Amino acid sequence: MAASKPVEAAGGGGGGGGAGLSRWQLALVLGAPILLGAGALYLWGRRAARRGGKGASERKTPEGRASPGPGACGGGGGGGGGHPLDRAQAAKNKGNKFFKAGKYEHAIQCYTEAISLCPPEKNLDLSTFYQNRAAAYEQLQKWTEVAQDCTKAVELNPKYVKALFRRAKAHEKLDNKKECLEDVTAVCILEAFQNQQSMLLADKVLKLLGKEKAKEKYKNREPLMPSPQFIKSYFSSFTDDIISQPLLKGEKSDEDKDKEGEASEVKENSGYLRAKQYMEEENYDKIISESTKEIEAKGKYMAEALLLRATFYLLIGNANAAKPDLDEVISMEDANVKLRANALIKRGSMYMQQQQPALSTQDFNMAADIDPQNADVYHHRGQLKILLDQIEEAVEDFDECIRLRPDSALAQAQKCFALYRQAYTGNNPLPVQVAMKGFEDVIKKFPKCAEGYALYAQALTDQQQFGKADEMYDKCIDLEPDNATTYVHKGLLQLQWKQDLDKGLELISKAIEIDNKCDFAYETMGTIEVQRGNLDKAIEMFNKAINLAKSEMEMAHLYSLCDAAYAQTEVAKKYGLKPPTL
Repeated sequence: MAASKPVEAAGGGGGGGGAGLSRWQLALVLGAPILLGAGALYLWGRRAARRGGKGASERKTPEGRASPGPGACGGGGGGGGGHPLDRAQAAKNKGNKFFKAGKYEHAIQCYTEAISLCPPEKNLDLSTFYQNRAAAYEQLQKWTEVAQDCTKAVELNPKYVKALFRRAKAHEKLDNKKECLEDVTAVCILEAFQNQQSMLLADKVLKLLGKEKAKEKYKNREPLMPSPQFIKSYFSSFTDDIISQPLLKGEKSDEDKDKEGEASEVKENSGYLRAKQYMEEENYDKIISESTKEIEAKGKYMAEALLLRATFYLLIGNANAAKPDLDEVISMEDANVKLRANALIKRGSMYMQQQQPALSTQDFNMAADIDPQNADVYHHRGQLKILLDQIEEAVEDFDECIRLRPDSALAQAQKCFALYRQAYTGNNPLPVQVAMKGFEDVIKKFPKCAEGYALYAQALTDQQQFGKADEMYDKCIDLEPDNATTYVHKGLLQLQWKQDLDKGLELISKAIEIDNKCDFAYETMGTIEVQRGNLDKAIEMFNKAINLAKSEMEMAHLYSLCDAAYAQTEVAKKYGLKPPTL
């Protein structure tokens, strides 16, 4: 099992466009670079912020003098002589005093006077007066007036950061998310992504937009079966899953008898057994309908058919249909305990995907209670604990899985990765070295475990041992040449290591050639195209990934990426602003 296989396998997902593993989970477990968070397109800003930015500085106060003037304090008004601009500045200064004293209505009167006195050709001064009046309106929560005055300020000074950001906040209050996003995107670019406050607003509005769009589209989406590579990868992550085991001789249906008549003992016509045959033939589109026939007939394999149908509902991204089937299997006290435990694992993973960790933990604990000798329970619960940042408990679960199944290469590799992440995030060199040695031991003991090489490659990339990481990905590809996501990770490594865009894109294109349903590949290519400044191409890639998304949460994330790219195209048109490119 290599990087494309779901680390939280029971939930689906993974690089092949799986049923449930959300991108935030994949990024956490597999360390996928440049793909974290709804604001991933603000990659450059996050890098800049790590170098030390402005932090969460506020922009609440009005501005002072925009151009040299006599600096009258409390003068101004309409009377008296002097240049009109001087009188306007004096009115503005008086407004600033009222503002600082919390007398916002008086401040607005002064700023209005400054606007009326200011010569129309003094664009920068006039824009400041409008922005200051918007600041006063903001304190009174008059959001429409804030937006209007900021618009005037931006018309006079198109790159006026304070006015753009204040208008973005007003649009947020007015629920104008698209306009808010465009303004805050412009601010992020103008500030070179150095201000955390604007970055946080961008993330916030991207997530809201993504959720809104995904909710609507997901309701009307056509179910889409993942690629055969992904489905096989999914089932290979279970060792105690009855429904994924090959048919026994006596289970083969009459029409599948071989020439020696091995299946002569079969005396029943079972929809479930036909579904199992279709699984062996990789004819996955017929499995739900055949399972349904077994369920409707209340046949001998009803519990198995319910679990199989639920599993394929999860694989096509229909959690709402899967849950009643899983509930029913779990409630069948006379059913095989392995079936009930497997149903609990899958329901628990579904809950985790839906960001309900308490329910997820409850299901995994119940699975351990009813089937304490089931290695799958501890394996998948260990992954849950990693996602919950409960590393010590995760390691305990992996140890129990290994005790029950000493040949579980996957559990041993993921235990190493959990220990490595704990040491790496704790910035503790000695445990990091111990964890890296653990990876070496795993791949030596299990040379055919592609996942061991893949996770080791992620750790090596963290340690900037790029050449060795590249070798590990090559070993993954040798073991699993049809694993699309390994090619994506290897492509990303070329970018990080050698800044080789052509090679990186070539490898990601190869991933799509292997599996044209690999949403991870389209998403990654879109992210790279954003960084190259090819925003239209990026939007095209994100839209392809959206159509392949298997969960509403994953779709929301992808919409966020697409909306961020679109906002940048709009900002480029309006203000001629573009972020740095690779």
